[in-house]
Amino acid sequence: MPKEWFVLRVQSNKEDKVRSSLVERIKIRGLENLISKVLLPSEKVSEIKGGKKKVTERKIYPGYLMAEVEVDEKGQIPKEVWFLIRETPGAGDFIGGQNKPVPMTGYEVEKLLSDVEHKEEKPRAKIEFHEGEKVRVKEGPFENYDGIVEEVLPASGRVKVMLTVFGRATPVELEYWQVEAI
Repeated sequence: MPKEWFVLRVQSNKEDKVRSSLVERIKIRGLENLISKVLLPSEKVSEIKGGKKKVTERKIYPGYLMAEVEVDEKGQIPKEVWFLIRETPGAGDFIGGQNKPVPMTGYEVEKLLSDVEHKEEKPRAKIEFHEGEKVRVKEGPFENYDGIVEEVLPASGRVKVMLTVFGRATPVELEYWQVEAI
């Protein structure tokens, strides 16, 4: 039988608990052949708080789980799987109609699986600045200078800030943790 990916709504901030409970119930009932994967896509984000670097796990789709389910010839989820998922504490309903969940498209599945594979890469910097925001340099050779964010460079964890140095506007590229909003 073919397998399709479905999106399941779950209680916010309880995604991990609902996922582990669902996986446990699948094993107990011996339905691993019908529900092969239950994913909670997340990514690692690094930020500096209180001068210390902290790496946290952030959910990419808060309030949702993705499940790969074997469907019947009509494309329907088997009743035993439907009831197992619906009876799991914290689990809501599937995305789609009341009794007719809509499977994810091929493109969505590819994106989801590539996001999950890449989550093991190095943490992404959490940069909370926007273009045009006023900031103050708190570390480095331009300490205590005020400027305006020209560009945010999330891939490198840097921001380009326009500072006034000796009466002239000068673009300076700084690490995101070297500046603070004012």
